Amino acid sequence: MTTNIPNPEPTHTVGDKPRKRGFIWLLFFAVVAAVAAYAVYRAGQPGQIIQNNGGRGGSGGRGRGRGSFGPTPVSTQPARLGSMRVYDNGLGTVTAYYTVSVKTRVDGQLMQVNYKEGELVRKGDIVAVIDPRPFEVQLHQAEGTLARDTANLNNARRDLERYQGLVKQNAVPQQQVDTQAAMVEQLQGTVQQDSAAVDNAQLQITYANVPAPITGRVGLRLVDPGNIVHASDQSGLMVITQIQPITVLFTLPERQLPEVIAKLNAGKKLLAEAWSPDNSTKIADGYLLTVDNQIDATTGTSKMKAVFDNHDLALFPNQFVNVHLLVNTLCDQVMVPNVAVQSGQQGTFVYVVDAQSKVHMRPVTVQLANETDSAISSGLEAGEAVVVDGTDRLVEGATVRQRTEADINGTGGRGGRGGRGGSGRGARGGSGRRGAGGGPTVPAAMNAAPANAGGRAGVGAGRGANGGRGGGRGANGRTARGANGGPISNAVLDPDAPPPLDVSTLDIGCPGDRGGGRRGGARQGNGSGRRGAGGGQ
Repeated sequence: MTTNIPNPEPTHTVGDKPRKRGFIWLLFFAVVAAVAAYAVYRAGQPGQIIQNNGGRGGSGGRGRGRGSFGPTPVSTQPARLGSMRVYDNGLGTVTAYYTVSVKTRVDGQLMQVNYKEGELVRKGDIVAVIDPRPFEVQLHQAEGTLARDTANLNNARRDLERYQGLVKQNAVPQQQVDTQAAMVEQLQGTVQQDSAAVDNAQLQITYANVPAPITGRVGLRLVDPGNIVHASDQSGLMVITQIQPITVLFTLPERQLPEVIAKLNAGKKLLAEAWSPDNSTKIADGYLLTVDNQIDATTGTSKMKAVFDNHDLALFPNQFVNVHLLVNTLCDQVMVPNVAVQSGQQGTFVYVVDAQSKVHMRPVTVQLANETDSAISSGLEAGEAVVVDGTDRLVEGATVRQRTEADINGTGGRGGRGGRGGSGRGARGGSGRRGAGGGPTVPAAMNAAPANAGGRAGVGAGRGANGGRGGGRGANGRTARGANGGPISNAVLDPDAPPPLDVSTLDIGCPGDRGGGRRGGARQGNGSGRRGAGGGQ
């Protein structure tokens, strides 16, 4: 009889499984930490970033090509010589050159209104007619009185002639002659009064026809036909505003007044630009007419008046505008985009790319800046290429290349079929040539991008980085515009209105700089902004 003896069960220590799991987790975290440390180390190397070239099978095989390390892609622009306009900015209100509240000068019933509300009327046009019949009756009465008194005067003169003949014959006393002469003079005065009454009656008839005293736009009708109007009415019949030319009243801080006064005393005609409330659109060009004779002590500002021909009727009374007064122009300045200027502990600097596609940190001094560009007074020469995009990964001496569309879009060029030693094409290169008048040229060494494992680099024709298709560009790389920022309709209402403003007659600084507008000009704040080395805002 066999006896089954059970096998003894293996004994396990209670902490064996947790120890194994802890070791696995420790190994996992160590691998993650090593990968992170390697990534941080590679990211800290100058000019070494991972490029997503994205070509399929660049080095063989059909799989997606791996990213590779190479020069840092950046966008550059050359520093250029140009002029920067210095503007004083103020808040302004458009005011009519003349504003007339037309009132009746006689009492009577309003018979006709010969205008439409909002219509443009010319000087001398009859805009309203008061009932003239009462004044015509008065004229007839005055004419009758004048005829009667004239007849009495003629009779008195004939009697005086008779008495003068008789007094020589001692037929009448001298006293009677003198009395008759006084009667003649008295009647002469009466006739003069009657003549004045006739003229007054004729004048009342003239006043019954109300003419437009100026050429301008008629406002809303204040009195309807059929109402009885009086010369003492406060509201009047209508309001006419002259809008060709038109004026803008604006204020500037008192600290900016000496420069403006010096220009006016020298006989300069300062350009004044009217811009929309959001400073996005220039409305018209004009000139500074005068400065008020005192400073407002409560605000510390001085009131000024600018005149605009307003031939396109773009300005309207009581319209709010921003006024940019050109007070100075800095000529032959080294200009770079604002995005190229960097600030750090060492001060203001730019990244300059040399002919070997090496980047160097160059300290510069910014004299003035506007919305788009900065004027460099020292540290940079015209023609040197500065980095305008991609500065966050740059260090001194890093190798860079021109940024391509593939870098911007995050996609690579088409890769060739795998298995042939990487014959596929790599990402597009950065040698795109700018169009006429377009983007800047870049060093030749930056035009070639590394291909994927023997693949050739594509050539990107068309626009270069930050460039644009050419044609019609101004001296500062901006499209030139007309004097008023657009075509002028020349809708002249008054033949005596001044001709369109010739901007070339104004003091705009540099020769050949005509009608460029606010772009390319630095702004000085309208109250609290200071003209600093790096600011013009």
